[in-house]
Amino acid sequence: MNSDTVIIPTNGAPQPGEEASPALPGAVTSGDLRRAAWAASLGSALEYYDFALYNLAAALVFGPLFFPSANPALGVIASFATFFVGFAARPFGGIIFGILGDRYGRKFVLIATLLLMGTSSTLIGVLPTYATAGIWAPILLVFLRVMQGLGAGAEQAGAAILMAEYAPPARRGYYAALPLGGVMLGSAGAATIYLLVLAGIGDPANSYVWRFPFLFSVVIIATAFWVRLRLKESPSFARLEARQQVDQRPLRNLLAGSRRPLLTVIGLRIGEGSASAIYQSLAISYMVTVTGLGARIGIFALLASSTTGALMTWFAGRLSDRFGRVPMYRLYAVTQLALAFPVWWALSQGNQALSITALSIALLPVWGMLGTQGAFLPELFGARHRYVGVAMGREIAAMTAGGLSPLIGAFIIAFMAGRGDAGLAWIPLAAYVVAATCITLATILVTPETRGRDLDALCDAPRQARAP
Repeated sequence: MNSDTVIIPTNGAPQPGEEASPALPGAVTSGDLRRAAWAASLGSALEYYDFALYNLAAALVFGPLFFPSANPALGVIASFATFFVGFAARPFGGIIFGILGDRYGRKFVLIATLLLMGTSSTLIGVLPTYATAGIWAPILLVFLRVMQGLGAGAEQAGAAILMAEYAPPARRGYYAALPLGGVMLGSAGAATIYLLVLAGIGDPANSYVWRFPFLFSVVIIATAFWVRLRLKESPSFARLEARQQVDQRPLRNLLAGSRRPLLTVIGLRIGEGSASAIYQSLAISYMVTVTGLGARIGIFALLASSTTGALMTWFAGRLSDRFGRVPMYRLYAVTQLALAFPVWWALSQGNQALSITALSIALLPVWGMLGTQGAFLPELFGARHRYVGVAMGREIAAMTAGGLSPLIGAFIIAFMAGRGDAGLAWIPLAAYVVAATCITLATILVTPETRGRDLDALCDAPRQARAP
């Protein structure tokens, strides 16, 4: 038997009357597992290529191009407001596509979200600017950002769920972290392309080359679409279909009986999502506009931290398999709390090497929490409403934490600058990270350990679950 026909059990022993055969639901070959890993990771790379691309463009380009103002700070605030609009759309995308994922399968939704996100990002690259289209330019930008947000609202949740349901239980943390590592690779890819775009260009806002990174999305779409078309349905969902247990009202039943794990997901993500957005987007703008570092330094800092993040995310998944989801998540949150003030002080110094190092270190616990979430969040829910539960919880937190953080941070910087204290803006920015992290720490204290749960189970994780 070659490596492509080895049977890999996904959730313990088969149910009564079933055998571990690739022809039956719940069993996959190693080839299926590799294909699922590629499909999930490429889609997540696309999502966060677009995500990081917009972050960089919002900080460096979109202000003068789409929101011209006599006050540059107001242009940046308006630019980050459209950043938030995309996040505001994500919970709706999570609900809509989450319901579809629980009713019609994970594969169907992952193809749909991929096309929606990628098409929206590509079209941003052909938008007219305010100088040529007037008010229609920001309106169209906001519309495409909303479409991008709707697709993103279910993409990352679906990719992690797919891998968690495919993976052997003992290695679920590692496999579910693979698409989240794709997140980092997408961010690194966006930063690399922007560095190339900025080479030899004084101000990217005065050149059409800012469009090229967005147009490049079409290449990633085509590749990921081809891989996902060849993907088999998730084994856990295939079992639900075989047993005729698919929930036709997953959202209603989620809200009726699973509010506790839903609130848990939101709380776990508040600290991670806030820090991720504020370090990856606002910190770049802060380094450029407040401390006077060049745009290339901010992008290089993001590139360095994203490359490190891919490795850290995968490593965090492995650690959660060995030591449990709750202990590792708690460790990362405490570390983030301790680093907040030192990191923001370092960023305020305007030193290139110190800023790059500080940003890379600050994001390590963020990536640790992200890598642990891959298996942790799906394990909190029963199989029948897992997709809508994870997607809805993730994206409510993404909107309230990830989407608002850069906008609030931009207001803080503008307020402090108006008082002549822009150099002290790092203090309230650090305090903001601390407050968000405390919410996550409080949540993890009442969250059950989920490592090794049977993902075919219809019930949610029990309150006092212990690691097997």
